[in-house]
Amino acid sequence: MKKTMTARFLPSIGLKVGLGVCLATLGGDAADNVPPTGFTALFNGKDLSGWHGLNHFNPEKLWAMSEADRAEKRAKDMESVQEHWSVNGGAIVNDGHGVYLTTDEDYGDIEFLIDYKTVAKADSGIYLRGNPQVQIWDYTEEGGKWNIGADKGSGGMWNNSPGNPGKDPSVLADHAFGEWNHFRIIQVGDRTTVFLNDQLVVDHAVMENFWDRKSPLWPRGPIQLQTHGGEIQWRNVFIREIPPNEANVMLSEPGFKPVFNGENLDGWEGPVGNYEVKDGAIVCKPRSGGTIYYHQKLSDFVVRFEYKLPPGGNNGLAIRYPGSGDTAYVGMTELQVLDDTAAKYAQLDPRQYHGSAYGMVAAKRGFQRPVGAWNYQEVTVRGSAIKVVMNGTTILDTDLNEVTDYMGGRPHPGKDLSSGYFGFAGHGDPVAFRNVRIKALR
Repeated sequence: MKKTMTARFLPSIGLKVGLGVCLATLGGDAADNVPPTGFTALFNGKDLSGWHGLNHFNPEKLWAMSEADRAEKRAKDMESVQEHWSVNGGAIVNDGHGVYLTTDEDYGDIEFLIDYKTVAKADSGIYLRGNPQVQIWDYTEEGGKWNIGADKGSGGMWNNSPGNPGKDPSVLADHAFGEWNHFRIIQVGDRTTVFLNDQLVVDHAVMENFWDRKSPLWPRGPIQLQTHGGEIQWRNVFIREIPPNEANVMLSEPGFKPVFNGENLDGWEGPVGNYEVKDGAIVCKPRSGGTIYYHQKLSDFVVRFEYKLPPGGNNGLAIRYPGSGDTAYVGMTELQVLDDTAAKYAQLDPRQYHGSAYGMVAAKRGFQRPVGAWNYQEVTVRGSAIKVVMNGTTILDTDLNEVTDYMGGRPHPGKDLSSGYFGFAGHGDPVAFRNVRIKALR
């Protein structure tokens, strides 16, 4: 909550310091080949260390080979890598021919980021666990492959059976030739989610085992970058192995990612020293505050969490926060987190109570649990629309584009932001948050 001319309550003592925007975000705007927080770079921008060559080859047959036979095959495949793969200008470059570039390491449950740029009439793909593939197309009619699905765009798991979920992308999200494209791929078990250029194109679909459709996809295997008939370049190749507790949440709540591990504030930016982790919850330290935010930029998303208020507690949700400034004004909004029952808040403007888009749209009141109890809340942000569901009841469902009357006549210049960070805007009270999970919608 913020102090205004119309509010009669104890002033906020939240910090108003400028916060540096996190350099490495998941939206592809990081410095080239520098991994975001929590990720490891699979390509160092200089050479092909950590990679070898492998053609379209059944991993089970490879694993069944003797060590000597595997070594012989790898040496032969490396000759093809040397002929057709190179590094130029901080990018991996393939001339459209040769074996596929393959990680030395095998991976299981992962979040995988990669940028690519290709040319007309080429197609390619990304093998996960040695299994084809997340498809890359020339999506134009001139590419000549509309008859096999290229018109739908890249990002689908083209080798899935016809009609099965995930075979085709839900939207065409490709950039024009000559521009870089950005993939974010999440795979837990065989459940696979694909974002292309920040748009969700495959949502929690099973990746079929191409090599044996009667059997499930094996638990681990290499990542392969396919070459197929035209030059393709790759950069910003980053990976994060998903730990079991996070994988469990993703499987029980498809598409949701825990953004707080219950132990520390790894992955969070801003004045994190003004917060602490107590009993598995993020808690603003008394008489401290400021806006902390998770490092991944978001456009449209759903966030689910639990919160607990002390008597008179005051905090807020930073929505599409730019990384510095007063999130209620420079961000899309601050959604109130407030003890509505406190006497000191009895005379507030309705747009200052819990769940409200601060200073713009009032939420319905009376649905919080008693102070000291855990509440469950879900917030959906889609375009200019925001929906807040608290303890199973919708208390706010609004479109900020329709707002023309602002509390105190003060404008909200960040209202129309299309992306930014999610965070907590503390104002000096020990409000607690736990079980914070986010699902990106694009």
